Amino acid sequence: MLTSKQRSKLKSLAANLSPIGQVGKEGIGENMLASFSDCLEKRELIKINILENAEGEPREIGGELAARLSAECVIVIGRKAVLYRKSARKDVEHIKLD
Repeated sequence: MLTSKQRSKLKSLAANLSPIGQVGKEGIGENMLASFSDCLEKRELIKINILENAEGEPREIGGELAARLSAECVIVIGRKAVLYRKSARKDVEHIKLD
């Protein structure tokens, strides 16, 4: 679980990120999850667009993505969700949350 200070730092880092993918009317597929998981392993912090025609509310979709990816949903603003997961890889520059 993220503290408010950690969440704030991640939000500021995510402000400059471009979305890496989108969730549409097809919902959350296995290929999409694999792709997002790979991105989380490489970057630790990703932003995802949730399209107007997606089934459900953006907050619910962001939470479901986080749960299925074993990640934290940092924030959902409008139709963009920001997810964080610490990478297990050694060759990645880890985000320092302290």
